[in-house]
Amino acid sequence: MGQTAEANARGIILMVLSMGAFSIADTFIKLASGAVEPAQVMFLMMAGGAAMFCTMAKMQGARLLDRRILAPIFLLRYLSEVVAMVGMVMALAHVPLSAVGAIIQATPLLVALGAVLFLGENVSWRRWGTIVLGFVGVLLIVQPGAKGFDALALWAVLAMVGLSVRDLTTRMMPPDMASASLAAYSAIAALPFAMAWILLDGHAFLPPEADWIILVSIVLFGSLGYLLLTASIRSTSISVVTPFRYARLLFMLILGVMVFDERPGYLMLVGASLIVVSGLYMMWRERVVKEKA
Repeated sequence: MGQTAEANARGIILMVLSMGAFSIADTFIKLASGAVEPAQVMFLMMAGGAAMFCTMAKMQGARLLDRRILAPIFLLRYLSEVVAMVGMVMALAHVPLSAVGAIIQATPLLVALGAVLFLGENVSWRRWGTIVLGFVGVLLIVQPGAKGFDALALWAVLAMVGLSVRDLTTRMMPPDMASASLAAYSAIAALPFAMAWILLDGHAFLPPEADWIILVSIVLFGSLGYLLLTASIRSTSISVVTPFRYARLLFMLILGVMVFDERPGYLMLVGASLIVVSGLYMMWRERVVKEKA
């Protein structure tokens, strides 16, 4: 019992720190969006992340060459990482920070839906209800069909889908594989896509007029958040740490107001509240069911 409580506490702390690091990285990405193209941001994050994660893996004595990295589940994880990164950098370049933060908080709900559809988990009417309610919250934020609809917000929805698949596959990774190694594999696999994206857009790999303090901060905080997230998910039950992902919404709302003078609208706040309430209720209900069982 003591070891379980310690593992849960460690996982929760890692998750909150991860969300804080990601929020800071997201803020720097948005700050850089005027001078740096999304493709360049992705390339710098993947190149810098690969170097950092490989170094960390070697320092920890973990293996970097592993035949298992070409297994189908790994390839799916790499693809989901690319989808999530493209959606995220595009959304941060064009959509208010607070709105991006609210939309991606529906990720746990999509993970739950994925577990039902692809992992054969049983689902009650309560669980379906919370999933539907959460996606109603997403619709209130995106507002498809409304006069104020911004199609660019769909990039955040794409990021949410990629993050959901990544989280589902993370739990299927071999337990003996170090988190730093797993992060390194994903970054290296995404590099060719980022390079091809830059070449197709006709841009330089390294933006000549960018603020390198901001760019280095993006890489450092993004890599730190990724590593902490992976370690959190693998350290304890996902149902324990997932509720604390909502800390990212709070961080991004605060940073959006303080750094970019954003003023979230009524519908966005209602939608974000629906997402958070439905997600927290679903997790609480799952815990109650497990305890009864």
